[in-house]
Amino acid sequence: MTPLAAAANESLAQLSNYLVYSSMAVYTLAFLAHITEWTFGSRSKVARTSAALTTAKGAQAPAVQVRSQGGTAVLDRPKVVTRSASGSRDVPDGPGAAGGTAQGDLYGRVAVSLTVLGFLIAAAGVVTRAMSVQRAPWGNMYEFSVTFSTVAVGAYLVLLLLKKNVRWLGLILITTVLLDLGIATTWLYTDSDQLVPALHSYWLWIHVSTAIFCGAVFYIGAAGAVLYLFRDSYEAHLEAGRTPGRFRSSVMERLPSAASLDKFSYRINAAVFPLWTFTIVAGAIWAGDAWGRYWGWDPKEVWSFVTWVAYACYLHARATAGWKGRKAAYLALFAFACWIWNYYGVNILLSGKHSYAGV
Repeated sequence: MTPLAAAANESLAQLSNYLVYSSMAVYTLAFLAHITEWTFGSRSKVARTSAALTTAKGAQAPAVQVRSQGGTAVLDRPKVVTRSASGSRDVPDGPGAAGGTAQGDLYGRVAVSLTVLGFLIAAAGVVTRAMSVQRAPWGNMYEFSVTFSTVAVGAYLVLLLLKKNVRWLGLILITTVLLDLGIATTWLYTDSDQLVPALHSYWLWIHVSTAIFCGAVFYIGAAGAVLYLFRDSYEAHLEAGRTPGRFRSSVMERLPSAASLDKFSYRINAAVFPLWTFTIVAGAIWAGDAWGRYWGWDPKEVWSFVTWVAYACYLHARATAGWKGRKAAYLALFAFACWIWNYYGVNILLSGKHSYAGV
């Protein structure tokens, strides 16, 4: 490599770092906007869920209307759904983080706009990192983490673009993305460098990119499972005739119903599971080309398979054994915990052919 090319690559690497830090700054503003959205939304009435629990089965939930200057803006009508688990409840989805207020909705839109800006800047950081090393930008844990968080945000924005009711996920997503980027830039940062010869393959683009995408989508499914557990507990609390605190009511009643969160988590995990299967198969084919064997019980291979088995058990239990609701949510979270361990634990604590350089 000529000195001029080396200097250009170094400049691109520095630009990538600048873009990643800039995206963190924008995500911080988005985080504050989401907090403001929830704060203004808490000023709206929070009796919809408790009222719905006493409504006759199948009753239509009223539209949420917001009166503003010049007329009435009608927001999305909460949907009446039936709880997937035994002992069904008819509970409408909450009005969202904005709580049905025009001002809260405005801050929510600002938060989404900032999230889009942060995503574009982070994606540019990933691209410039790839240009600086002239390879796929996931050769170490730092690059993998930055790409993972970018893909997670991208998946969330795609769901919004498809008109899915997922804006409630924004605050949780941005919080964890900032945590992920903070860990990446503080403890996992590695200077851009070339890969070992065995990894110079087109399978790097195929295998690792699908692994990153699967992990990002599995994360969204896990977030839905966590919120399901909180919302289900809240609905059971109301059904038992107990009165929850004001803060808890304000937050829980703006989320989708437990049934909606349960179905959301299941559909997300079910949709991406075949791609995770392909990821393992692609990794085995690449291992055959690079190391002369398709499977060697390397720690990464073992835990990738354990993760596959955990998600397979989750999907099988829901489809055949009737494991819905809380049992399914616990199993989904266990499966995602296996994925997290496969990334952080295996890469940092265990040694093998998949260990990332510089970590």
